[in-house]
Amino acid sequence: MRSQNTSFRGGPLDGRVLPILLGPTGHPPKWYEIPVPAHNGNPPTLHTYRREPAGYTKRLGLQRGWVYAYAPEGRERRELKWPWSKPSAGTSPTPPRGGTEPNE
Repeated sequence: MRSQNTSFRGGPLDGRVLPILLGPTGHPPKWYEIPVPAHNGNPPTLHTYRREPAGYTKRLGLQRGWVYAYAPEGRERRELKWPWSKPSAGTSPTPPRGGTEPNE
């Protein structure tokens, strides 16, 4: 497995550079989580880092690599939206199209 030295910004790992394993596409994971166990009566915590571009070159605008930025709010939860799935309860369905309304 390949790894890449990736730096961290913010949080408890600020300024550190750690080797991160790369996935099959050659990119590190989008989220990096560090579990901290309970110690001396403190509750267990989870430090979360989000992958962001490290910067871009001036001339061609190529990406220079990746950096992990601290996300104190935690990992974002996303819901898959398939075109054939029903709308969720919180959204109102769109009205039908094509003149199905009665004329008065």
